[in-house]
Amino acid sequence: MGEAYLQLCDFQSAAQSYRQACYLDPEEKSFFHRLAFIYYIQGQCLYDKGMFLEALESFSKATELKPNFRSYQFRSLACLTALGRYNDSLKLVKQWLETDEQTADLFVLKARLHQQLSQVSLCYHSLKSALQLNPTCPEARGLMRQLKEAGEVFQQQARSKAVEGNLRDALARNNTSVQYSPERASYYLFRGTLHRRLKDFTTAIEDLIQAIELSELVPEDALGERQEGTEEIQEEAHTQLVLTYNDFAVHSFSRGFYKEAAMLLSRAIQDHRDASGLFINRGGDEIKYQEAAKQFTLAVKYNPGVSQYYENCLKAHYEGQKFDMAKEYAIKTLILDPTNNQVEPLLLRLFPGCSLPDILSSEMTHTLRSQLKDRINAHKQATSPVSRLTDTLGQLKVLDETDNQSEEALNEEEHTDT
Repeated sequence: MGEAYLQLCDFQSAAQSYRQACYLDPEEKSFFHRLAFIYYIQGQCLYDKGMFLEALESFSKATELKPNFRSYQFRSLACLTALGRYNDSLKLVKQWLETDEQTADLFVLKARLHQQLSQVSLCYHSLKSALQLNPTCPEARGLMRQLKEAGEVFQQQARSKAVEGNLRDALARNNTSVQYSPERASYYLFRGTLHRRLKDFTTAIEDLIQAIELSELVPEDALGERQEGTEEIQEEAHTQLVLTYNDFAVHSFSRGFYKEAAMLLSRAIQDHRDASGLFINRGGDEIKYQEAAKQFTLAVKYNPGVSQYYENCLKAHYEGQKFDMAKEYAIKTLILDPTNNQVEPLLLRLFPGCSLPDILSSEMTHTLRSQLKDRINAHKQATSPVSRLTDTLGQLKVLDETDNQSEEALNEEEHTDT
């Protein structure tokens, strides 16, 4: 009778008939299997009609009768995802990974569920597990590539925000890039420098140490592609770590924690013994650099078109730990003298993780360029000798040529990227 009802697509009556058969002959396993199949067919019909909750109930009954039959469980999973119940779907997949043989496909499925739940870092690690089981799995590689590219986009946004001086937004975007690529050493290095500049020294130290460890232990990413510049990352991370210990010590000293400050300075010296010029416990050197900066600033005031004066101010402020002022003078020096090979490395160190075109095309540079032109113009009007006027016009010409060179470089870079 149950088969007759099944032919008529009367699944309720068919199921009732087979339930009666199971009750009368509980030892006959084929009755239970057939009842499970009826529930499965019923669930599939309901699913096709978009009745996902009712379909889930039918598939669940089929699974209870035949618990080791994976097809029934997959249909339950399909209903759960269609209903948006991703957490329940994820629990089901985790159970399969614990009880069954682990496969790349199951890890990819787990990764997609994490993606639906906006758990990007967990998505990454699931894909990494999939690629460890099957390095050529196309679905895993494709999704991992998407994560990597998205991380790079957020990282570029973070660096642009940092150049603009918007450190909080830069940090937020960098955090997102770390979620997309949680084993990318350069992302931790840049985040460490942001935390240092925001005076979150403990977190900065953690990130910088993480950058060093990743650059040493994870030379390749999950796609098997080598991380670029690992040696440079290690070197820069060590340098930033010393600066962080030093800044932390200064901060502690200013709050009266003298013992802690001394301990931090000792750690900085231990990590980088030849960087004694960076530390605040220089005493007389601190006063010397402040006085030097003051004198060079006067020189700039009386003749604002001489790049050497700006370079001197830059070095004095840098050695005196006045990094914000050092940034301005570094940019102004390079505006007046684009061929200055000594300033460029220092500028890149002041803006860690940023390229020279990024810095020169930033809003900060445009503002400083405008200020510099105005200052030179004012100086030109205030000086009457013809020779002074000629010199000033020459400096303005340099500014205009530099502006054009920067624009051409940026256009060339954009053309290259395209």
